[in-house]
Amino acid sequence: MNEPQFSVFSEGAAKERKPAAPGKGPVNEETLRKANEILSKYASAKAADDRRVAADRRYFRQRFLDARDPEGPCVSAWLLNAVMNKHADFMDAVPECTVLPREESDERAAEALSAVLPVILERGGWPSVYSDGVYDKLGTGAAVWAVLWDPDAAGGLGDVAVKAADTLRLFWEPGVKDVQKSRNFFSVEYVDNDVLLERYPTLEGKLGPGGRLTSYLFDESVDVSDKTPVIDWYYKKTVGGRTVLHFVKYVGETPLYASENDPVFKERGWYDHARYPFVFDPLFAREGAPTGFGLLDILKDAQKEIDVLDNELVRSARIGARRRYFTRSEGAINEEEFADLRRDFVHVSGSSLGEDSIREIPSSPLPPVYLSVLSHKITELKETGGNRDFTAGGTAGGVTSGTAIAALQEAGSKLSRDMIAATYRAFSEVCSLAIELVRQFYDVPRAMRVLGKDGAWDYRVFGSADLLPREDGRDLGLGLSPGAPVFDVTVKAHKSDAFSRAARNADAVNFFSMGFFDPARAPQALACLEMLEVEDKARLLRVIEENGRRYGYLPAAPGGAPFASDPGVDAVLRDRLAASKRGDAAP
Repeated sequence: MNEPQFSVFSEGAAKERKPAAPGKGPVNEETLRKANEILSKYASAKAADDRRVAADRRYFRQRFLDARDPEGPCVSAWLLNAVMNKHADFMDAVPECTVLPREESDERAAEALSAVLPVILERGGWPSVYSDGVYDKLGTGAAVWAVLWDPDAAGGLGDVAVKAADTLRLFWEPGVKDVQKSRNFFSVEYVDNDVLLERYPTLEGKLGPGGRLTSYLFDESVDVSDKTPVIDWYYKKTVGGRTVLHFVKYVGETPLYASENDPVFKERGWYDHARYPFVFDPLFAREGAPTGFGLLDILKDAQKEIDVLDNELVRSARIGARRRYFTRSEGAINEEEFADLRRDFVHVSGSSLGEDSIREIPSSPLPPVYLSVLSHKITELKETGGNRDFTAGGTAGGVTSGTAIAALQEAGSKLSRDMIAATYRAFSEVCSLAIELVRQFYDVPRAMRVLGKDGAWDYRVFGSADLLPREDGRDLGLGLSPGAPVFDVTVKAHKSDAFSRAARNADAVNFFSMGFFDPARAPQALACLEMLEVEDKARLLRVIEENGRRYGYLPAAPGGAPFASDPGVDAVLRDRLAASKRGDAAP
């Protein structure tokens, strides 16, 4: 299928076919009037949570940007440090997917998807989208990724687009935790009026800022007097006993496009997978809502106390470090000369200088208990946020061994691993939605450069032919019900941190030192390796097995010929091979 689709201005889905005429088809002005009532109800239900998200963002932004009063109290960055360290943990384990078939006949398609899907995501800027989503998840409590079809990508062929969505602009049925159970789903984006009028002249006189809806869409003061909200409305219906997803893009009560008014999509639905194209990934989940709460919600109170104590301690230190004096108004001391430390002489009036003419103001340093309280609050923030010293690379208590530090870092990162595991589950859903879009829209094969199993670049042509429904077989001359290939998506971490690379390098050196790559020890090495959990285990097993077969220490593969003798093998291996054939002990 390569039907032109509708796209536009938000993260929406596709290229314009024909603007739906009001009153023509199931979606008309009356339908949109009811949709706006539903949207208003949804917006009111999540208003409190939107205020929380907006307040968190303002708090975080105003602490470190120029909007903060430069003459106001100083702020520390413990909260920022906690968020940055957790974000670094996420970026050290960027997810990558592997597609597995459920049937043997689908192995070829699954292998192709495993190679092609990372390329599709990479072209769409997935690392940056992933980073933006992680910041939202850590800061305000939920990352949301929209998995949409972009018809303008790939030179007009179209491609899958994954975008980070803003929860302030999304609206769903109150009380549902899984948005797929919501009867309707709305996404709102403000667009300049001149852009809308250029594309849709019929909107003349129908544009405006959208009234009270504006307050839900921004976390700061934004002038929207020359903008109009464009609303993407997704809803589900039952057609012929199956659920279909429909899509409407409209302004006010004027439809710009409605899939239910389109003969091509009326029965089929907008996306064949019939799911809302939004994936929610909450940090700390809340009952009755697909979003959660984040680190800012649980740590900003401790940060406020730290700032208060920190400023008072600094103020006390500044007072104690600066000498101040009482002077009599009728005193005989020249105060200007006295305050100028460059002067060696200070003039006085009169014949005598009394003790009460000038006296130093005594200052009492704060007791150490206040410093202890500050340290306690800092420790509280670090412990609550799972940002201990070892997880950040620090050491304490005389621990100097690299292995011990690594072990402590691994033990201290269990909170990060738990957060990342939830994101991996969301990423699996992102990949599943992307596969369904590939199945629906990749009717025109396209060439891609992919990374082969051996690490070399490979070029392949990929289309949706292997993913479409097929006849499962025939029985007594009758075709059985068609079925589409079904795949499982597994996710693993693409470890990129320096310690992981060093650990893998150390493993390789240890395997070499223990003789794992000695062909004569191939049987023992394979038995040992089967019980180990290491990176690239399958590749390591294959290398050891091939070495053992090449030099005759392992039998040839079933149905295959033994390896030819390598004329360049070193003398030691030749002697061992000869001794093995004679039955002698290997030299």
